[in-house]
Amino acid sequence: MKLIPISARTVAILALVVSLAGCGAMNAQNPPSALQPVNAVPDEVDSRLFLKGADVVAYFTQNQYVQGSPQFKSNYEGVTFRFASAANKALFDKAPARYLPQYGGYCANGLVYGIPWGGDADTWKMIDGKLYIFGGQGSKDGFELDEAGNLKLAEKYWNDEVKGSNSFWQRSKRLVFKVPHYKTGEELAAQVAAAKAKK
Repeated sequence: MKLIPISARTVAILALVVSLAGCGAMNAQNPPSALQPVNAVPDEVDSRLFLKGADVVAYFTQNQYVQGSPQFKSNYEGVTFRFASAANKALFDKAPARYLPQYGGYCANGLVYGIPWGGDADTWKMIDGKLYIFGGQGSKDGFELDEAGNLKLAEKYWNDEVKGSNSFWQRSKRLVFKVPHYKTGEELAAQVAAAKAKK
């Protein structure tokens, strides 16, 4: 195999292309509004779609995850929210803040470590009338090991570091400079397994 020399300029251009590849997601998650950062993605219709179109009202009114429709949508603080019905859209439009998940819709367990990341609309929990989203059942199980303590940590990191920041910079910072109580996914899974074994 013959290697072809690459110029410094080509390397710089390739690095720029790779770095800009995530710009759509970066823009979607960081609206210039009070919701920054937020768990949003661009899709073929909307540039900043919250929770991949999950109906945030349905968690409160139907106690379940329901996917919204592009037919029923509202824009709040520069972010698009979709609903399964006109009735749910109307409820949201009357009091949007009431239906917003905590921590911008990011995984509540990720916020325990100061990391705004993940958040699957179908893994969630209501705590004291507030909606919390998790990045899968393992994250939810880990959070529930010490729900009260983890809520305090998540609130602290959200209010002190994450709210109003750029999600990508905050995530990068906390993946390099980990919080003192950081646990890997494997460590957390082992703690969950040990807790379940004791029951």
